[in-house]
Amino acid sequence: MRILIANILMKKKIILITVVALGAFFFFVFRERELLYLGDFLVPKDHLHPADVIHVIAGEDNRTDYALRLYKQGYGKILFFTGGWCETHHYHHGEHARARGLSQGVSEDAIAFDDSSVTSTYLEVQKLKGWIARSPIPIHSVIVVSDPFHMRRARWSCKKVLGDSFDVQMAPVPFEWTSYRRRWWTDPASRKYVRDEYKKFVYYILRYQISRGRFRNWLASMDRE
Repeated sequence: MRILIANILMKKKIILITVVALGAFFFFVFRERELLYLGDFLVPKDHLHPADVIHVIAGEDNRTDYALRLYKQGYGKILFFTGGWCETHHYHHGEHARARGLSQGVSEDAIAFDDSSVTSTYLEVQKLKGWIARSPIPIHSVIVVSDPFHMRRARWSCKKVLGDSFDVQMAPVPFEWTSYRRRWWTDPASRKYVRDEYKKFVYYILRYQISRGRFRNWLASMDRE
């Protein structure tokens, strides 16, 4: 009898361990899939065709370098930089990017920038719109370059500012060019980037689409990037 009870208990233990192991396995598999989706949603990427201008959202030099590569591959006629003064690096983004482009053999005529002060990606796109309006050459299309996880908010800003009919293509800097990871939950800096982008995306919808009056003015006081 004791042997029979022991065998039954052992079988139950094995079944329990198997169920727990399978549950952990499926949880890991589906968890990774869902986490990848959360990150990939922030990274819209288009199959590029040549555009009139490549707009580089202000940031680290890898954004400029990737835009320069696209320009040399024939994807854009002009490079346009925005961002103004950078407190982190103590230079003007446009001037710095211009110098970087000239040092890599890009013609001065193919580089334009607006280094007036901005506090958000949305305002950088507004600077692009203003430059397009002043351009003696008609501009009908743009390729936007920025960090991978920044692209959803950048695309939304472009559609709001430039309109749905304007040809906007998104060209995120490849992950291997950055310090971030597509499997963002495995890296502290990437986790913070993804978390912050979702917060900022909600803020943008409130700030630039839903809010009115005093509430919008209050939100505007919190513009940072």
